[in-house]
Amino acid sequence: MTPRFCALLMLGLLAFAGIMPGYSMAAEPCPILQATNPEARSAINHHLCFHSARPGEPAHAAQSASELPADMPWTPANGHDLVFSHTDAVYWIQLTVHNPGANRALWYLKLNYPLLDEITFWQHRHQPDSPDVVTEAAPPLATGDSLPFATRGIDYRYYLLPVTLDPSERRTITIRVHSSGALNVPLALMTPEEVIAESNHLTLIHGLFYGALLILAAFNLLLFFSSGTRYYFYNSFYISSMAMFLFAMGGFANQYFWPESAQLANLSIPLTLVICSAAMALFGWSFLDVSAGTISESVLRGLVWSAVGFLALTFLLPYSKAILLNTAHALVVIAALSVIATIRWRQGYLPAFWYIAAWMIMVVGALAYALAAFGYLGDYLAREVMMQAAVGGQVILLNYAMVQRWRLLNQKLLDIEHQARTELEFKVHERTAQLRNTMRELEQANRKLASLSLNDALTGLHNRRHMDNLLPELCREARRTGQPLSLALVDADHFKRINDSWGHDFGDQCLRHIATCLKNQIKRPRDVAVRFGGEEFALLLPGTDATGASKLCQDILEAVRDSRITAPDVTAVSLTVSAGIAELGVEEQPDSLFRRADEALYASKAAGRDAITHAQHSSEPASNS
Repeated sequence: MTPRFCALLMLGLLAFAGIMPGYSMAAEPCPILQATNPEARSAINHHLCFHSARPGEPAHAAQSASELPADMPWTPANGHDLVFSHTDAVYWIQLTVHNPGANRALWYLKLNYPLLDEITFWQHRHQPDSPDVVTEAAPPLATGDSLPFATRGIDYRYYLLPVTLDPSERRTITIRVHSSGALNVPLALMTPEEVIAESNHLTLIHGLFYGALLILAAFNLLLFFSSGTRYYFYNSFYISSMAMFLFAMGGFANQYFWPESAQLANLSIPLTLVICSAAMALFGWSFLDVSAGTISESVLRGLVWSAVGFLALTFLLPYSKAILLNTAHALVVIAALSVIATIRWRQGYLPAFWYIAAWMIMVVGALAYALAAFGYLGDYLAREVMMQAAVGGQVILLNYAMVQRWRLLNQKLLDIEHQARTELEFKVHERTAQLRNTMRELEQANRKLASLSLNDALTGLHNRRHMDNLLPELCREARRTGQPLSLALVDADHFKRINDSWGHDFGDQCLRHIATCLKNQIKRPRDVAVRFGGEEFALLLPGTDATGASKLCQDILEAVRDSRITAPDVTAVSLTVSAGIAELGVEEQPDSLFRRADEALYASKAAGRDAITHAQHSSEPASNS
């Protein structure tokens, strides 16, 4: 709802209110109300007369009904509500009631507007035989917001005047009303039963209304403490301040909070109204998620700070000016929030739709209530109930809007979570691939390291460590399967002389040559050639008996003997090797097998070298071949 629409609506309501009264000067007294007639009581406005006494008139200065001029003109209400906008005039109201019944009865004249500063009631009895002769029937009742609450006589937020009429008695009730604000004088003549029934009905309505507001305020406060979300706190603040404002406007605050302080009774209304305006601005600012640096943010900031300024002025200005300024400020806040919510909705912020719907209801209720409070609309009690219904509807829609906002935020969180999960899975997959590559490289490095640790760097054959690890396994396998296992030890002949004659570099070249001959003669995949000493080599031959090992060693000896190596001095050097062979015996251990092969090697050396010797299982001497 735009500010232009609010202004047009206000002007329309004001224009409508301006033509409502239609009062005219009365040429004759107002009709007498027959108190026993329910229809006549319900049409009490047809029996009321009033007079507006401007400052300077005798009736304005009169403090009692007896001081009124005899020729003072009375204006009949003609069925209209007695509502008057802000004025300095004193209003006099007159009602004549008659009890045509045969029994004495009690009625209550009820004034359903608690925000009147000064109200005085007089009751005068007409003599049955001389109606023009009147006597005072009861002491005057002076009360109002400017006096302690106890002056009302009856503990009730509205004003009740007991009227007791004897059979055929006629009584004139005169009321003097003066207030610094607007005047709303909704009168009703009711029986005690009707007063109780209406009071019970209104108590139920108010109890449900204020109880629901209290529960919602407490619930939002708990949500704020549990989640830390600010707009829950501002919503609780707004609901509480609105409840306090309506509580004060309805007269409950004066009745229950400060019955002895007339100043607080008047101050509480504009004070709670401006606090409510600030709460509305803060809640809208937070809920609508207004971005910083925007025009909307600047407007809301200005409204909040202006509310603080009006709050200070409330303690300085008279009630009539403070309530007018604070009401205008509240209407501006409502209009501004409606416009900002519309902008946010058009920007795609979906919860703003329900916020707008809530404020549309609030605008209608607030305008009607404000016009009734300022004397431009009648039936204040109905406007109060209408305002409560509007506030209730607004609070329900605002809380529903918060649910929608929570759903929107939750969906955003789910989307963010899904995106984060997708990115995490991608990163995990990427890291897993990197880890696999790293593990593969590490495995290759380990294999290379293992190869380096188990291989001889000079010849490329396996080293002594590999033989020490492999020989026991081959022995266990041979015993388990019953397959033969042979170990051949090969040693270069006269190798020290080669080193002494041509140096260690040439000696290393000769060792590499012998290793090449070993690798060339080994044909089976499981056969292993090992360099386990300086010029000493070993052959691990699983599945090969001593005969097969002897043939292999013979081929090796011939390959080494037939080859020539050129020395650094261009001398052709012929190499020879000796071998010792041992076949694994039953239950024989690896060290015994190695010892027997070593003994066989030494036997080949002793026999003249370039020879092969077979080790025997018994103590028989080794045999040469």
